[in-house]
Amino acid sequence: MRTEKDVKKDINKLVEEYFRLFLDKKRKDIPVSGKKYDSQELKYIVDAALDGWWTEGRYTTEFEKKLAKYIGVKHAIVVNSGSSANLAAFTALTSPKLKEKRIRKGDEVITVAAGFPTTVNPIIQAGCTPVFCDVEVETLDVDVKQLKNALSKKTKAVFLAHTLGNPFNLDEVTRFCRKHDLWLLEDNCDALGSEYKGKHTGSFGDIATYSFYPAHHITMGEGGALTTDDDLLAKIIRSIRDWGRDCWCRTGVDNSCGKRYDWKHGKLPFGYDHKYVYSEVGYNLKNTDLNAAIAVAQMDKLSGFIKVREKNFKLLSKGLKKFEKTFILPKSEKDAKPSWFGYPLTLRKNCGFKREDILKALNSKKIGTRLLFAGNITKQPYFIENKVRYRVAGNLKNTDYIMENTFWIGVNPLVDKKGINTVVACLEETLDSLSPVFK
Repeated sequence: MRTEKDVKKDINKLVEEYFRLFLDKKRKDIPVSGKKYDSQELKYIVDAALDGWWTEGRYTTEFEKKLAKYIGVKHAIVVNSGSSANLAAFTALTSPKLKEKRIRKGDEVITVAAGFPTTVNPIIQAGCTPVFCDVEVETLDVDVKQLKNALSKKTKAVFLAHTLGNPFNLDEVTRFCRKHDLWLLEDNCDALGSEYKGKHTGSFGDIATYSFYPAHHITMGEGGALTTDDDLLAKIIRSIRDWGRDCWCRTGVDNSCGKRYDWKHGKLPFGYDHKYVYSEVGYNLKNTDLNAAIAVAQMDKLSGFIKVREKNFKLLSKGLKKFEKTFILPKSEKDAKPSWFGYPLTLRKNCGFKREDILKALNSKKIGTRLLFAGNITKQPYFIENKVRYRVAGNLKNTDYIMENTFWIGVNPLVDKKGINTVVACLEETLDSLSPVFK
């Protein structure tokens, strides 16, 4: 009689064959981002499906342990997207359990306008005021000299992303937060694997967030995570992720506290089922074990992915050095070791070129490009039409310059040396055709 093990072995062989015959295709374009995988991800996701469980389960637990160990923190909590991770992270800081350190409506949070909307949106949705610092053109990260001007009696937190995987000045930012007793949230969605003074980004703040959308360093299809060293924050985050309930039982587990019907909460009757007691303003932000299964396989490849990104970045830097009179090439902090999400290029003043002309030429050659996300977020339609309240520390001169002159190209593992050479050659051809004197 065939056993479960026998059947799964046959299924795995078929999955390997299917991948080899129908999915393992060489791409002809040069993507700005994208997922790289093999039959292992498919086998894990099929294995998770065969469990018949599907919601948070054994693969989720395994991935959370792997991620926490990799970052070097105590807790990792899987959610359904990086945006949800940002929402859960900021909402956690509004919890009554934090007492006098709780963020309240009307408080201010220091951040930057040159970034992705969902770093800023949780601040707005909590009724707080984002205070925008300008960024440096070369690093694309916060100009730490503006932090002092951003500070007020209402400031409660700093929420910053490591732009395109390039760590911001963590020495200055963490020193500033400690001095003024502020929360630090690291948006690490684009920076998995980046380091600062030998420590992974995501291990410096009170909470860090991650995205595992297919564009990122690893993927689980749709998904994200939060990490923290703080036991109380971890408990609050899990509650917010799980509808806001007070119960901390893992999915499918009942009465792990041993007193499910022996609690007294709020004005509920004594003994009210603890699984239906809600102590936070929460949501259902959980992911599935099917997605987590993909992430487990991806984690085993992460170090290799990072090495390819580093190699591609170095190749591009070498190839594009001859265009330094045209482009501002990316720069990192001296103590930073970025795990680059992309390769940013910023046109210099009076260089004679228009960004849109270069982008059209690259895209015509099937070379993917992206702008730096929202540019200056204060100029986005939803900020204007909703009359979002914000404050600016100084000015956003560099942010506006980046909005008008910056774009980035891919360094992801789907791009090889031949692809990098194609990018360099295409840029040379494009600049030469637009202006023979670009050099």
